[in-house]
Amino acid sequence: MPIKIPNDLPATATLQSENIFVMTENRATTQDIRPLEILILNLMPTKIETETQFSRLLGNTPLQVHLEFLQTKTHQATHVSAEHLFTFYKTFDEVKKHYYDGMIITGAPVEHMEFEEVSYWDELCTIMEWSKTHIHSTLHICWGAQAGLYYHYGVKKYPLPEKLFGVFPHKVEWKNPILLRGFDDVFMAPHSRHTTILREDVEKIPGVKIAASSEEAGLYAMFTAGGKQVFITGHSEYDPDTLKREYERDKNLGKPISVPKNYFPNDDDTQQPYVTWRGHANLLFSNWLNYFVYQTTPYDFTK
Repeated sequence: MPIKIPNDLPATATLQSENIFVMTENRATTQDIRPLEILILNLMPTKIETETQFSRLLGNTPLQVHLEFLQTKTHQATHVSAEHLFTFYKTFDEVKKHYYDGMIITGAPVEHMEFEEVSYWDELCTIMEWSKTHIHSTLHICWGAQAGLYYHYGVKKYPLPEKLFGVFPHKVEWKNPILLRGFDDVFMAPHSRHTTILREDVEKIPGVKIAASSEEAGLYAMFTAGGKQVFITGHSEYDPDTLKREYERDKNLGKPISVPKNYFPNDDDTQQPYVTWRGHANLLFSNWLNYFVYQTTPYDFTK
């Protein structure tokens, strides 16, 4: 089944070139099927790139998915045109009366700041509180996961001595957690962050289960009963060259940055990087959509 996206979203051409079944709004209106309504709060500065990454993963399932994009009203994005935001994005005021089967809260490049110092923190808190009653399952990614754990459970983030940067091995911690169904015992996932959360803080929360972690990268996947809240600390949605572009950007700016771990062959940044996380990335999003959204959301999701 296809992913249903706005008619002229830039991601459409990219996904079609990759043979991912994309259905525009015009064609979808002729089908008598209720698609899953998924809202993406895109906090990343690279809006179009992030749209494409999540659309690619959500479109690679047997389910029809209707995507809507949400932006913060209290922070104006500067890396994308105002026309793009006006055409494809809504503000919270425009969606707050609606109900959605699922929502994704992306990462954001604001890790060096305390949560309360982020310009849109109050607005984000309002959205996360609203998600308790209007979203069937919310998937938090990277900084979005740290923000969600902090808001809902008071889990603090801590600075790392150096940037956690690269692709790291992770282990599934208990037998067959439904979010990671079909995963290998050890799987790879990208990380790119300056802060972390502590296992002992999460283990104190009775309603949150730890599903996977890494010796180097720490906790990776956590979720509450029924998948109402899902927290992923890495960036499984990343493209093959996303870490490479981040590395070259910081290197050219003279920032202290190490070669991403387990990414370039023999750590040689002149070679093309290996992609070792794509299969599990697709499985992660497929499992979330299937088990935590589609299988349990009501047909009339206002109920």
